[in-house]
Amino acid sequence: MNTQKQTLMTEGGAHLGVIKRELLAAVKAGVTPIEIDALADRLIASYGDYPSFKTVRGYHHATCINTNDAVVHGIPTSTPFKPGDLVTIDVGLVHKGWHLDTSTTTQVPPASDKVSQFLAIGREAVESAIKLALPGNSIYQVSEAMQKIVEGAGYSVIRDLTGHGVGKHLHEEPSIPCYADHRSKSDIIKPGQALAVEIMYSMGDYHLKTGADGWTLYTVDGSLTGMFEESVFVTETGYLVLTK
Repeated sequence: MNTQKQTLMTEGGAHLGVIKRELLAAVKAGVTPIEIDALADRLIASYGDYPSFKTVRGYHHATCINTNDAVVHGIPTSTPFKPGDLVTIDVGLVHKGWHLDTSTTTQVPPASDKVSQFLAIGREAVESAIKLALPGNSIYQVSEAMQKIVEGAGYSVIRDLTGHGVGKHLHEEPSIPCYADHRSKSDIIKPGQALAVEIMYSMGDYHLKTGADGWTLYTVDGSLTGMFEESVFVTETGYLVLTK
């Protein structure tokens, strides 16, 4: 197993975990996504790291910030957050050649019980999935855990997007669906792999459409969405959550 990879990804993950928490704390009514993105740029640079998302061709931001019915790939805008908005921050960095990726969703105060329950289910789903990111298990088992929890609560998992391996590149094999795809039964988890385990889900239907900016994906039915993601390193006997 590549111990240097584990060491450097652990360092980078610690940086990204702190950054994620600081970005989350900055989400308030009246603040704009582009201000959150600028803060992410400054925080990543303060560690001597580089924004992962700027390595994606044609993308020029440190974050993707999605509001309400936007699921992923939201380009940060100058539209201020409003009370009650559901906001997802997706952020990544490159630390000494290794990529880390994480995301989280919050509600701009005041929080509602309906949304709080929705977000609690997402956190539970990704935490349960991570516990199965063990050597010898399959990606199918990880995905199945997420689907059971989300659909058991009456929500929908997104089918057109997946988690992924992460390492020297932001997106690597294997793909990690949010649902139990039988094709992933043959993807066996191995020591030394790093996985970006993520749940993307909605209160309504899972079908998506692309927005006018050509990047942002929205739910077709306009339902609220959430995303929780952690980068995880698989060891000989278990796993390490890198981006907490």
